[in-house]
Amino acid sequence: MTSMLLDGRTAVVMGAASGVGLVTARRFAEEGARVVCADIDAAGAKEAVRVIEAAGGTAAAAECDVSREEDVAAAIAKAVERFGRLDVVFNNVGIPTPRLGASLEEHTVEDFDRLVAVNLRGVFLGCKHAVLQFKRQGGGGVILNTGSVAGLVAWGGSVYGGTKGGVHQLTRAVAIEGAPFGIRANAICPAGMPFTNFMAAGGLAGSEEAVARVGANHPLGRPITAEDCAEAAVYLVSDRAANISGVLLPVDGGYVAR
Repeated sequence: MTSMLLDGRTAVVMGAASGVGLVTARRFAEEGARVVCADIDAAGAKEAVRVIEAAGGTAAAAECDVSREEDVAAAIAKAVERFGRLDVVFNNVGIPTPRLGASLEEHTVEDFDRLVAVNLRGVFLGCKHAVLQFKRQGGGGVILNTGSVAGLVAWGGSVYGGTKGGVHQLTRAVAIEGAPFGIRANAICPAGMPFTNFMAAGGLAGSEEAVARVGANHPLGRPITAEDCAEAAVYLVSDRAANISGVLLPVDGGYVAR
């Protein structure tokens, strides 16, 4: 029998009610982790728990707006209270460019503030409170952030890409600062994801047109799925990646290699 990669670990997955977060929470549980499913959608978080428990896993739900520090701290505290410790935090919440194709100058200040609050502040808060808990309990820990190809190259919305560039730099900084304490930090950087919220602003999410258009942008010819990201996430938070930290892993069908 193959051993489970995350047996006995406790993981908090932000944005666990849908998309990459939901699929990853399920995969973490399948690999033996006890998972706190955190999401601003409280009903969705509870449904994620139901799905995990129905499959024989262990999970708990937490309502969490990642832009609010008290919510993030409470989600991490719930993991410790329920399961005794914290081993993994996956900062996965993000929102897309509000109007598909909007140029830099077409963004309002309100657009900018909202993108930064969710995409960048949310990751900052998740990293901060993960590090605080890891240091309190000792023994290290793992942080995984969701970045984007849009933070590696000029691709997609400019402000969105700026927030993801910030996520990437936070990831590298946490990796260096956390290394003496056994804390690892990495990021996955997906490319086009038409099956989640990638093109939601244009009302094209999941449409045949979106799938074909996005797939054609990737050298391998296929769009990126939540499952692609979840498998990368499982690897990076497991002991198989024990000597990997500060990495920005493209999950992009070869896009940034061109």
